[in-house]
Amino acid sequence: MGFINGLSAFLTVIAFILLIVGMINPKWVKMKSRGKSFLLYFIAMIVFALIFDATMSEEARSKQKKATQVTTQNSEEPARINEKVSQATVDVSDVSQTAAAVPSEKSESGKEVAVTEHSLTGPQKNAIRSAQQYLSFTGFSRDGLIQQLSSSAGNGYDRNDATVAVDSLNIDWNEQAVKSATNYLNLSGFSCKGLIQQLSSRAGDKYTVDQATYGAKKAGACS
Repeated sequence: MGFINGLSAFLTVIAFILLIVGMINPKWVKMKSRGKSFLLYFIAMIVFALIFDATMSEEARSKQKKATQVTTQNSEEPARINEKVSQATVDVSDVSQTAAAVPSEKSESGKEVAVTEHSLTGPQKNAIRSAQQYLSFTGFSRDGLIQQLSSSAGNGYDRNDATVAVDSLNIDWNEQAVKSATNYLNLSGFSCKGLIQQLSSRAGDKYTVDQATYGAKKAGACS
């Protein structure tokens, strides 16, 4: 039982690592899309975690329970923690109010995307939540995030709904490029030119060249 418990813990960690790698570039884990990679390794991680929990000894459970109690007792600022969690979750109604103040925006493709409080449909609000979840995992370009939300291998939203959702969020694409560049450098070595190409190519992350250049420089690949 102890061996199975240790093995399941190890496999849980491996599944988590593969999930992160797959979200950065699904080709590295031989998957066709980020969506399929996320689904496969997330399910695997949950299964191994359940096996780990089921095979945990009573002694280990007792120690874990005591550690949890100590942590709870030593928590001095629960209100601040709750506040941070609330701030991290963007309320869809706030997005609607912000969008109402700016009735229309120009998308990067030059098409006008109308975003008002009344025009946000249920699918668009759901697409906003999905986009926020993806951005909490790793960096995305505008085109890359829209593709992930709208592709049949991803979330399958209508492309117009995905575009409205992404454009309604206040996203700093330069900072997203920095996040993506940093993730690449944490996994492997890249030259400045090679990293910019990976970030800006249509087969890669789909950032603009300017965004990719900014990300590569800020991540330290060019100096």
